[in-house]
Amino acid sequence: MKKQTVRTIQKAKGKEKLVMLTAYDALFAKLFAPYVDMLLVGDSLNMSFAGRPDTLSATMEQMLYHTKAVCAGAPESFVIFDMPYGSYTDESTALANAIRVYQETTADAIKLEGSQEKAPIVHHLVQNGIAVMGHIGLLPQHVRGEGGYKVVGDKEKLLSDAKALEEAGVFALILEGVKADLAHDITHSLSIPVIGIGAGADVDGQVLVWSDMLGLFEEFKPKFVKRYCDGARLVKEAVQRYAQEVKNGQFPDEEHSY
Repeated sequence: MKKQTVRTIQKAKGKEKLVMLTAYDALFAKLFAPYVDMLLVGDSLNMSFAGRPDTLSATMEQMLYHTKAVCAGAPESFVIFDMPYGSYTDESTALANAIRVYQETTADAIKLEGSQEKAPIVHHLVQNGIAVMGHIGLLPQHVRGEGGYKVVGDKEKLLSDAKALEEAGVFALILEGVKADLAHDITHSLSIPVIGIGAGADVDGQVLVWSDMLGLFEEFKPKFVKRYCDGARLVKEAVQRYAQEVKNGQFPDEEHSY
C-alpha cells in the first residue's frame, strides 16, 4: 500500500473520491488500512469507547494514547489527530499541543473544528509546519452551546468560513451536517478536497465513525449513517454461543486443548 500524503490527497480532488474512516486502536486500524485513504483518530471515541454523552471531555492524553495505537497498527496509513475541545483556544496553545502530536506520535496531520474565527490559528499552525484539516458545518464540540446536533444551512456563512480556512492553509475540509445542494456549492467553490459526513454525495469524499458503519454503536443512528454490518447482533450472538459452550462443557473440546 502506497502511503498517502497531503499532496496526493489534494491531487485527488475532481479525480477520485477519498475514503476516510475513524480508528481508535491498532487492531481495527490494521483491518481498515488497505481500504481507506485516511484514518481519523476522532474524538468520537469519547462517546463510542468511553461511554460519555458527547466529545467535550476528551483530553490530549486520551487522544495521544489512541493515536499512538492507530499509528502502530497502520504505519503506512495517513493518520489524522482530532484536536480535542480546549486544546486549540489560541495560537500558542494550539501550536504547543500540535507539536506534542508530531513529537509523540507519527500522525500526519491534525484536525480542528471551527469557522473563520479559527483561520488565524490555522495559519499559525501551517506556518510552523503542521498540516491542518478544517471542520465546518455541524460542530460536535459546540453541541452544548448550540443546544444539540442540528443540520446547518446558512449558505453565505458556510461559504465564507470555507474560503477563510482554505486561505489560512487547511489542506482539506470536513463538512458535517449540511444539506446536499449547499455541500455541492461549497465543494465546487474550493480548490481543496471536501470530505462529507451527512453532506450528500457531491463532495470529494466521505468519512464515517467506524462503530456506526459496522453497526456496533446502538444508542442512536444518525440519518446519514449506513450500517454495512449488523455488528452488534453478530458480536452478541458470538458471545452468547461462547458463554453457552462454557456453561455446558462444550468448550474447550479436544481440538482446543493441549
